[in-house]
Amino acid sequence: MQQAALVLNASRRFRYTLDLRKEEEKEQRRRTIRAHAQVIRAALLFKLAGEQATIVCRCICKVSLPSPIGGYLIGVEQLASISRDHNFSALQEYGGVKGLSDLLETNLEKGIDGDDADVTKRRNMFGSNTYPRKKGRSFLMFLWEAWQDLTLIILIIAAAASLALGIKTEGVEEGWYDGGSIAFAVFLVIFVTAISDYRQSLQFQNLNEEKQNIHLKVIRDGRPVEISIFDIVVGDVVPLNIGDQVPADGVLITGHSLGIDESSMTGESKIVHKDQKAPFLMSGCKVADGVGTMLVTGVGINTEWGLLMASISEDTGEETPLQVRLNGVATFIGIVGLGVAVSVLVILLIRYFTGHTRDSVGNVQFRRGVTSVGDAVDDVIKIITIAVTIVVVAVPEGLPLAVTLTLAYSMRKMMADKALVRRLSACETMGSATTICSDKTGTLTLNEMTVVEAYVGRKKIDPPDCSSQLHPDVSSLLHEGIACNTLGNVFVPKVGGEEKMEISGSPTEKAILAWAVKLGMKFDVIREESKILHVFPFNSEKKRGGVAVQHDTKVHIHWKGAAEIVLGSCTEYVDSNDCFQPMGEEDKEFFSKSINQMAARSLRCVAIAYRSFDLEKVPSHEEQRDQWVLPENDLVLLSIVGIKDPCRSGVQDAVRICMKAGVKVRMVTGDNLQTAKAIALECGILPSEADATEPTIIEGRAFRVLSETEREQVAKKILVMGRSSPNDKLLLVQALRMSGEVVAVTGDGTNDAPALHEADIGLAMGIQGTEVAKESSDIIILDDNFASVVKVVRWGRSVYANIQKFIQFQLTVNVAALVINVVAAVSSGDVPLNAVQLLWVNLIMDTLGALALATEPPTDHLMERSPVGRREPLITNIMWRNLIVQALYQVGVLLVLNFCGRSILHLKDETGKPATKVKNTMIFNSFVLCQIFNEFNARKPDEINVFTGVTKNYLFMGIVGITFVLQIIIIEFLGKFTSTVKLSWKLWMVSVAIGLVSWPLAVIGKLIPVPEKPVAGFFTKPFRRRRAGHSS
Repeated sequence: MQQAALVLNASRRFRYTLDLRKEEEKEQRRRTIRAHAQVIRAALLFKLAGEQATIVCRCICKVSLPSPIGGYLIGVEQLASISRDHNFSALQEYGGVKGLSDLLETNLEKGIDGDDADVTKRRNMFGSNTYPRKKGRSFLMFLWEAWQDLTLIILIIAAAASLALGIKTEGVEEGWYDGGSIAFAVFLVIFVTAISDYRQSLQFQNLNEEKQNIHLKVIRDGRPVEISIFDIVVGDVVPLNIGDQVPADGVLITGHSLGIDESSMTGESKIVHKDQKAPFLMSGCKVADGVGTMLVTGVGINTEWGLLMASISEDTGEETPLQVRLNGVATFIGIVGLGVAVSVLVILLIRYFTGHTRDSVGNVQFRRGVTSVGDAVDDVIKIITIAVTIVVVAVPEGLPLAVTLTLAYSMRKMMADKALVRRLSACETMGSATTICSDKTGTLTLNEMTVVEAYVGRKKIDPPDCSSQLHPDVSSLLHEGIACNTLGNVFVPKVGGEEKMEISGSPTEKAILAWAVKLGMKFDVIREESKILHVFPFNSEKKRGGVAVQHDTKVHIHWKGAAEIVLGSCTEYVDSNDCFQPMGEEDKEFFSKSINQMAARSLRCVAIAYRSFDLEKVPSHEEQRDQWVLPENDLVLLSIVGIKDPCRSGVQDAVRICMKAGVKVRMVTGDNLQTAKAIALECGILPSEADATEPTIIEGRAFRVLSETEREQVAKKILVMGRSSPNDKLLLVQALRMSGEVVAVTGDGTNDAPALHEADIGLAMGIQGTEVAKESSDIIILDDNFASVVKVVRWGRSVYANIQKFIQFQLTVNVAALVINVVAAVSSGDVPLNAVQLLWVNLIMDTLGALALATEPPTDHLMERSPVGRREPLITNIMWRNLIVQALYQVGVLLVLNFCGRSILHLKDETGKPATKVKNTMIFNSFVLCQIFNEFNARKPDEINVFTGVTKNYLFMGIVGITFVLQIIIIEFLGKFTSTVKLSWKLWMVSVAIGLVSWPLAVIGKLIPVPEKPVAGFFTKPFRRRRAGHSS
């Protein structure tokens, strides 16, 4: 990790950076828990082998006869023992999965009753699916951390010394003001810093909890119910699909080609296949392949995953790219400030001991042999205090605070805009995105699918749900194929019948199931009567899914998938009269034409086909059957359906905004190229029909056969990629990144994980996305809507813009404060801004300034700019111009006041109000008011009107108002603490006028043209030339 050269308080500067020691401790705990689990399993296997060899007993572990425990015939410890030890013999003793379900009062098909009383009873008996979390750091920890700043510690020591000397020389009543005021100002800075850091920590904790709150479906009372992972109880029946996370410990009920990635628990990346001989499932693992259902036997702390999660704290250890860049800026400014402070210290000490320093009345402060040691020490402490305070002001600790504030604020607001940030760096990177590769279904479209067109044989069924136009045998085959070859479900409640029917599954499956139900399909009856031998889940590579169903001595193999792909495997079709017809060239052409016509109307085309197979040829053993590849040739086409999925209403506007902002939108979909083209035209991704030529629109297979160089050239031109596989999406992302694009990619499937990981910003879908896809992503789009993706781009640009606003504001203060104090110190031996005043300026500039500017909401103006380049400097030419104009004005006016203020303002020494004190108070007051007015200028660095939307930002207005009120209180009532005097209303008006001039000055400054080439480039060019010369 890159460290800054000058870190006054490393724990505060880098409070969200990677702590390698903590990471190692986390990994050590994981290894320990895994090791314990492995030792238990190894010992169990050893014991089993020994007992089998000597035939001492029938099983590894004798299971005592069940006795009622809390209303159930099995207890937590017995269940935990079976799951944790993977004790297959003990499971058999209980009667296998069926016996275990009886003990847990669970129906393996319908699940638990699921009413509140049942769930509460199970939760009380077996525990909840939560684990004790490590408490975050307390407020006292943040206080301790905030006061670790070296400069603040020096100031506290100086304050203590000043307090002691002041009381000694002037008595308790008058002598405590100097030391006490510095100490109070330091403690105020510490408290404000700690409060700000603590609030951000709480926000990040809340976001971490939101990330862990996975929603999934369980079967309760015979129907699929979506619940939070934290609400799962022992006895629940949970369907498992590719990409899901195993939500708790459990036992497999049924499964087909179920492969589990147990690397999160065992550390081994090998996929473990689960069947009736190896039925144990561990919480926290991922489904890598196949489908299945599980019975939950252990939740929360009673699982290995729960123990693991309870032992590690979820503290983000991430340093974002912007923070890394700011380290350099902060280090540079800090070194300059330190140099200035040392120079001021040396100059002031030399002037003091050579008799050139005078007090406010005009008397020489140090006379050799006359001034007492106590007075000299007191004066030296004041000089050291001033020098240290200059370091406090010069070192911009507010920079990392501003990043943290703006990230925390943006993350919270993005949640309201349906985007959950998983990685902080994505907030910033999204502002640099130059292209978005978006899915079609559900992102650009509504994901509300309906079958609007259907062909059975060569006959178009009109309307598509008219069952009278179909032969009963054709209907029977269609119903069987649709009911068995699906991961969806049709639930018909006892009360209400078909009117209250609920259909679950993916949107495509729900549309086909709803269509079949209208054709008369009895889902439950068909599933009960059918014996499913093997399932090939839908595969995004092959674009189809299949199932083998036994019928007496015959087996029907049903396939469903992308119309043109399934059609390519068909050698026959069945007409509406149940007559089998050979598939000739003319027939294929007819069906292909029908598919293209439907696709051109933006319909998703799905074909349903089947074939007969001899039962004798089907592998008899379950293990062999799991490896069996379903025959996919010589199919009989049953039907082709066209499914309508309308475009989302706001997509056209969102795409137009992206194009205007210099972000190119590309559609990458597994759908037919014609369907993709129709949707792309409707959304505005394709400007016109004339643009719909290769390579602007291209099929995945045509792209993947290109060489790497060709892919790089073609990728930039692609707007639509149809029939793409996840690997095609990955190749496109790689090609775009190689050509210098900053790529954002949306994805929902498990196979999208490599592309999501490879992209600069991975955007997973919150509704349709699998857990594997979500874990590979940087941001989760909670509503699957493309318009939300565009909002994320806005927030990304806002993060960057807000940091730049704060940098401009802070550097202006830095430059002005440093120059004023240095010039005054060198010329007069005194500084107009003392320690307490500079600490107040530091508080305005660092914490309050960061809070005001880092929480500016995004504006439409942000989407009218080009994306922020990867190598674009943090401080742009526009910022340099604004900064120099304001700093020169402030330095000029305040130095004039410092040297000529007494004559210009006609100040005279009065009782208790020496003219020098009035002048210094005016300088301090004018300086603070300049910063308050300049805070408005910093809001809009490149816009003339800096007041747009200011009244809607209540936090900004509140901070500016509070700062102004506190400044009045400081000047009028706290003079003894800040070494100021009360100002007349005329001098107040002069101070306000000086500050107010910064507004018209900013307008004039913005009329000054700036070069396009960054200023830094002019200074680094000679060095680059010299380096190039040396290398050559």
